[in-house]
Amino acid sequence: MTFSADDHKYMSRALMLAKKGFYTTAPNPNVGCVLVKDGEVVGEGWHEKAGEAHAEINALRQAGGKAEGATAYVTLEPCCHQGKTPPCTDALIKAKVKRVVAAMIDPHSKVSGQGLKQLETAGIFIEHGLLEEQAKALNAGFIKRMQKRLPYVRCKLAMSLDGRTAMASGESKWITSAAAREDVQRLRARSSAILTGVGTVLADDPSMTVRLEGIDSQPIRVVVDTNLSMPTDAKMLKEPGQTVLMTCSGDEHITQALKDAGADVHMMPYCNTSVDLKSVLQQLSDMHINDVLLETGATLSGAMLQAGLIDELIIYMAPVLMGNNALGLFALPGLEKMQDKIELEITDTRLVGQDIRITAKVSTLL
Repeated sequence: MTFSADDHKYMSRALMLAKKGFYTTAPNPNVGCVLVKDGEVVGEGWHEKAGEAHAEINALRQAGGKAEGATAYVTLEPCCHQGKTPPCTDALIKAKVKRVVAAMIDPHSKVSGQGLKQLETAGIFIEHGLLEEQAKALNAGFIKRMQKRLPYVRCKLAMSLDGRTAMASGESKWITSAAAREDVQRLRARSSAILTGVGTVLADDPSMTVRLEGIDSQPIRVVVDTNLSMPTDAKMLKEPGQTVLMTCSGDEHITQALKDAGADVHMMPYCNTSVDLKSVLQQLSDMHINDVLLETGATLSGAMLQAGLIDELIIYMAPVLMGNNALGLFALPGLEKMQDKIELEITDTRLVGQDIRITAKVSTLL
């Protein structure tokens, strides 16, 4: 399909609107909508919060009667099923819009092309595929959960220029600058869950909370704890929000003590020497978790990487040197030859304060 410069302009605006829902729409996707008639924007909106009106409805409310004969630019195919809110397709048909341009098809099995077909049957001219890759990037977690029953996993790491994450003693505060640590808070706020290992809890006793003004909800804190070593007085158990332990231990006494302390304990399948990590992610998907931020040590992050369960690395590199006795990024046993190397595709590099933030996708997953 050939789209005009104006089509690109209005869809770009819709994508910008969709980003406004980054911290509030989960487990729903981020969606923006712009209504245009005779070269004038008559209405725009975005999905502001899960359970509330979708982007198309907010745009139609703003447009009122001007929506008749308009073109609707929407970043995701309009829904055609009754969920917590009525179908957006019905509202677009009732408003008598003339044309609908969708950036991408909705991967949800209850929509997936059916929304556009319903609009077309009603006499509305439909097109899709405009700025599709940008739209997909906005909802990588939702798409992966719909298609693979797995959340999108970002692994956050902080390292020195020589690739070290902590001194040999374990000391690691702080490698990076305050600006980088604030950027991590925004990453946490975008995530539905923060995943770590019990080793990190025992070593650092982290809170794993979002500390940003204006952010009310907290991601679920998930701890891989094969043998239930989690202390009942761990700091995160006292924080607002939910802490989930993924374990293989059947010790009822310890399980009850941790539940009494505020933890939710989930029994997971055993794999080799630990909890089956893919099963952990599938469980999170079943809990409607779209995006997981992995914040952990070299052992769990290495195991996740070698299992093909990390989609993206976000590495903050500080302009410091920590020496060859300091700890590395990943524990990756078995990599002995160049042919064993794990290849990455760097998708973004930028300065955050005095640090460099590197975003890279794992090439084997592309």
